[in-house]
Amino acid sequence: MSAVEQGSSADEPATVVVSATHSGAGKTTITRALLWALRERGLVVQSFKIGPDFIDPMYHRALTGRASVNLDLWMMGEDGLREVFARWSVGADVVVIEAMGALFDGADGGRVGSAAHVAAVLGVPVVVVVDVWGMTRTAGAVMDGMDGFDPQVEIGGFVLNRVGSRGHRDLIERGIGESRWRRVVAAVEADPALEVPERHLGLLTPYENPADMAGSVARAGKQIDLDRVFGGLAAGGRAGSALPAQAARRPSRARLAVARDAAFCFYYEENLAALVGAGFDLVEFSPVAGEALPDSCDAVYFGGGYPESFAADLAANSRLAGQLRDAAERGMPIYGECGGLVWLGRTLRTHDGVEYPMSGVLPVDITMDPQHLAIRYVELTTGADSLLGRRGTVLRGQEFHQSRITACSIPADFYAVRTSDGQEFEAGFRYRGVVASYMHAYFAGQGSGVAGHFVEAACRWRA
Repeated sequence: MSAVEQGSSADEPATVVVSATHSGAGKTTITRALLWALRERGLVVQSFKIGPDFIDPMYHRALTGRASVNLDLWMMGEDGLREVFARWSVGADVVVIEAMGALFDGADGGRVGSAAHVAAVLGVPVVVVVDVWGMTRTAGAVMDGMDGFDPQVEIGGFVLNRVGSRGHRDLIERGIGESRWRRVVAAVEADPALEVPERHLGLLTPYENPADMAGSVARAGKQIDLDRVFGGLAAGGRAGSALPAQAARRPSRARLAVARDAAFCFYYEENLAALVGAGFDLVEFSPVAGEALPDSCDAVYFGGGYPESFAADLAANSRLAGQLRDAAERGMPIYGECGGLVWLGRTLRTHDGVEYPMSGVLPVDITMDPQHLAIRYVELTTGADSLLGRRGTVLRGQEFHQSRITACSIPADFYAVRTSDGQEFEAGFRYRGVVASYMHAYFAGQGSGVAGHFVEAACRWRA
């Protein structure tokens, strides 16, 4: 029996959630191996990531060639989850959803927002990754506990990760018994080469990861029996589209310069799709590489990332800084979030205590501070008309940074912020056509029409 029994319809791709018993059990490793194996079979694979994480989807995209999309209950709601999942799955032969954290762990330690909750909302079975390093028969107890805990969640099977050797595998098989072993869809041997190096606030991005992990991912992928996971997937599947089908977009009405490189790489694919659908033509450029603003752009978007790791390169790009200051004074719509706020500020003091000049668009000084860690969901209400829409526009998103503002000469009061745990405060800056804050906002939810307002602001500025 395969882990996936649904999805056999010609119109519905076979789908599975990859979750785990705990963070660090290896779901990212197994997800990458699974994506590799599916692509090796010639299948069109759509991947998703539960939660607000930006880095895992980058690794997914490198393996599948398709954008990987976040599924987040806080930002989307249950109806939004279903709609986003259905829309991005069009044209795929198979869908793999990587979970976040442990399977049953959601907000405040409860069920809401957990991978189990999302799997139940979507009606998708879960493959559970169990780290079996240092255990044999106990793996059976873990499997039984996961199987019976939540009747609303279908456990399709188990992947035993970090198996020490063939002998270790045999001991586990004998220890847990034949009936439980039939639930095991893969046993993957431990491989230190699969570990992605970490830095502050998470893993290295694919832009920076110097290790060539292709060989190790392939070794892990060859240990996964796809027919045990998905049933009889034919090689090549349907002649699926290489790109996901999206809602019909308006004709291009304005050009949006999007900074995309090792310093600015945190973007929700749904945001970018919404901006394109609203009429933007996206033009990517690299501030780290010394590039200036693309020609004839009508607005600029600086996403989050790690500008602190490339502060010297950014400080050296004085041409771009000058262009941005001039454009801001002339009212061009410029949007920055988190790392984008840092670059739009005046100075940045890095972890080693060195202060670098940033673009100087906003009179804001920022310092990296390992003692100041903000990780939370947020609901935002705008306090003034802006490129995001009329005053009172409500968005949801998240905040995730290890830096703080040390000085600013304009009020940080653009957003009224309410966090998922009930805190309230003001944050964010608006100056002429510029909007910048630490918040990663989700444009496509809550019927906000943010993408359309952004396009309209760009068109007005151009006119």
